[in-house]
Amino acid sequence: MSLSVSERVKRVKPSPTMAVTALAAALRAEGRDIIGLGAGEPDFDTPQHIKDAAIKAINDGDTKYTNVDGTPALKQAIIDKFKNENELTYGKDQVLVSSGGKQTCFNVCLAVLNDGDECVIPAPYWVSYPDMVLLAGGIPVPVLGGIEQGYKITPEQLEEALTERTRLMFLNSPSNPTGSAYSKAELQALGAVLKNYPDVLIATDDMYEHIYWGEEAFTSFAQANPYLYDRTLTMNGVSKAYAMTGWRIGYCGGPENVVKAMKKIQSQSTSNPVSISQAAAVAALTGGNECIKEMLVHFKARHDYLVAALNEIPGFKCIEGSGTFYAFPDVTEAMKLKGIKDCTAFSSALLEQAEVALVPGSAFGAPGYLRFSFATSMEILKEAVRRINKFMS
Repeated sequence: MSLSVSERVKRVKPSPTMAVTALAAALRAEGRDIIGLGAGEPDFDTPQHIKDAAIKAINDGDTKYTNVDGTPALKQAIIDKFKNENELTYGKDQVLVSSGGKQTCFNVCLAVLNDGDECVIPAPYWVSYPDMVLLAGGIPVPVLGGIEQGYKITPEQLEEALTERTRLMFLNSPSNPTGSAYSKAELQALGAVLKNYPDVLIATDDMYEHIYWGEEAFTSFAQANPYLYDRTLTMNGVSKAYAMTGWRIGYCGGPENVVKAMKKIQSQSTSNPVSISQAAAVAALTGGNECIKEMLVHFKARHDYLVAALNEIPGFKCIEGSGTFYAFPDVTEAMKLKGIKDCTAFSSALLEQAEVALVPGSAFGAPGYLRFSFATSMEILKEAVRRINKFMS
């Protein structure tokens, strides 16, 4: 006899990106020479001044509980960041610090969705959005913007997806998994649609804000649509820009009643984020962005190489991104050339025969694609391309 689990758990699946990373590690442990391009994690170390701040916090005894919603010092650093970089003004009761950006997203789903409420999710999407919505009792409504649209949805598509049951929309720019980013004009066009749906909260995931090389300056949704400020939750974190994935600090600014509800949920789940990580995050947000610039140079160079190289592989089609450390090629023709039915089987074949681990596009709501993470060295990327070329020939 086995104990049953909840129907809620049965609705969701484990993270595909974590599964690919774990499988690659297991095969390496068996002696296989696996190149893993599945993880969404910078391959750089956390900058020294950030680590020093954490060490000082430990030595100073800053190892106790903090306020559930974050230390006063970190909340002030976040307020200053939003004002100086995004032209957004928030008070301390409008800011919440959480244990990673993922908890921020999860908190907002639980805070605003009732059973049967809908959440619009532009696809390709970060893998966790739909499952978080399901865990909160909501219904994910994916809207696909394929390669021919630059991986961005149109105002017409958004209008068609919104209903009287819509309560939440996620918007991730620059995007994981595609690297695409919405321009200010494109954000304003989406905002013009959303203004007619006053019950919808727009949750914008700006996690890759600083890993960005687009032609125009990065613009956050509320910055482009100030009249939707009261209905926008601006989410961010230190994981990607400052190579702090393991430190687990995410944050948001938004409507006070929504943030208050998210804080209540967090108080009954994890309580406060790690005190030491919060001290490190203060150093990250107040220490300037020079440490990001070196990483950005490498990410851009890898992006340029990989996009060009993928387009030379038979059956692969890839467009340039504006940021992040991902490429997202269309491999439908490559699957036909190999006689493989779907991108999941295609990624499995690449793993078994070429020994390159990639995440299939179906995990991101986009069958027929693959996600490449170029958060690794140029030498490893070149070897991965060589192996895939050999596989295709």
